[in-house]
Amino acid sequence: MRKVLIFFPLILLLALFSCTSQLKLGSSDVPEGASNRSSDLLPYVQVLTDAPILNEPKVGGEMRIFERNELTHTQFMGIEYRGSTSYRLSDKKSFGLEIWDEGGNDLSVEVLGMPAEEDWILMGQVFRAPNTLFDTTFLFHRLGYEIFRSMGNYAARSRFVELEINGEYLGIYLLMEKLKRDENRIAIQPMSNLDTNTEAISGGYILKIDKTSGSEVGVGQPLSYFDNNWDDDARYTEAVSFRSDFSILGEELQEAPYGPPYHSNQYLETYYVYEYPDYKRITPEQKSYIQNEIGQFERALLARDGSYTNFINLQSFVDFFILNELTMNEDAYRLSTFLYKDRNGPIHLGPVWDLNIGYHRKWNRVPESDWIANYNDYISEDAWMIPFWWDILLEDEAFKTLLKSRWQALRSGPLQISAIESRIDADVKILKDSGAIERNFERWTGIEVDYDVEISALKDYLNRRINWMDQKIQ
Repeated sequence: MRKVLIFFPLILLLALFSCTSQLKLGSSDVPEGASNRSSDLLPYVQVLTDAPILNEPKVGGEMRIFERNELTHTQFMGIEYRGSTSYRLSDKKSFGLEIWDEGGNDLSVEVLGMPAEEDWILMGQVFRAPNTLFDTTFLFHRLGYEIFRSMGNYAARSRFVELEINGEYLGIYLLMEKLKRDENRIAIQPMSNLDTNTEAISGGYILKIDKTSGSEVGVGQPLSYFDNNWDDDARYTEAVSFRSDFSILGEELQEAPYGPPYHSNQYLETYYVYEYPDYKRITPEQKSYIQNEIGQFERALLARDGSYTNFINLQSFVDFFILNELTMNEDAYRLSTFLYKDRNGPIHLGPVWDLNIGYHRKWNRVPESDWIANYNDYISEDAWMIPFWWDILLEDEAFKTLLKSRWQALRSGPLQISAIESRIDADVKILKDSGAIERNFERWTGIEVDYDVEISALKDYLNRRINWMDQKIQ
């Protein structure tokens, strides 16, 4: 990924290494915050950096993890802010982490029992004082990912932690995996620029339907730039993305792609952003291949003759639909939507991602009596609308047949209401018994939140939504 950056020269890394070597695992030299809060229930993560954290690039530092008042993990790392809209809206920022060795090179390590990797996320909930609270349960991401995994799919693994950065207590965070190609994450074949023959060029690829900010857009800008860089969300270029040939209405687009941010017809467009290989590494031949694969799928779907199933893994589309509809994720299908294709394999939809405005709690743009996939029926000319796929799929016999059988099978297993409520109760017990709920709300809101009421409302919603889906999927 990255070597040590100019903000963290090698001499400082060596200095930190020297200090770290004096802090032994299991040491009683525990920071005050950890000694007050670390328990059998919730790990305490302490991050120390030698420079202010930036949006891009990462600055170097050290991560320490305390469990049961003992230091169990210490590691060099780079850290940066992450997110686009969530960064601008939230006082409680999220962070991207990259584990380094003492020389500043990427290093894959296990973290809190999760498989070894170098890239991790510290996900905060969106809080802005005094009363903007996207997720008062702390469960939106984790619950959805755990349900999706219980359905037999990969989803980001996670652990609740309490976080301190440079001596400042920041409350409850979700330490979680970043979606990326890896044998323990999105397990597709690796690709290099030499993979251009007929077989090798077929995969693997990861694409996403998403905004363009949140990666390297705005590199070199001061941190204040990212408070209001809305145009960067829609700054699509040929280097980083390609556009569908078809509008959200299923009509062939005539206007040239890559117009200025928020141009008058942007709402009609769907862009695919290169995630793996990323835009710096993907070759022109590989770009042409994956663009053609998406184009063939979309043309087959528009033909309405069932031939689209030759290009995709249909169950992945059904499972993606079920999870996002269960959680009423209003970003689904149009943002934070991942697709991947393995070598010699079909296109898969998923994994699911970014559920912070789900569960019909704060955003109510689509009524509970309809599918989120029908978002376009309620919202006009949003910069990001839902692709034409779903109007066709919801009328397609193959999709509907598999949706019905899959839903029935899942309802007798992981989608039983009792199974979902048990997942909620297990996490709630950890968060409450550790005392972290009170500490987090005291730190971020200054207002009183009745957590039991919030959890009850989440359960009530899930009961209503599942009962509605039972009736709708016939």
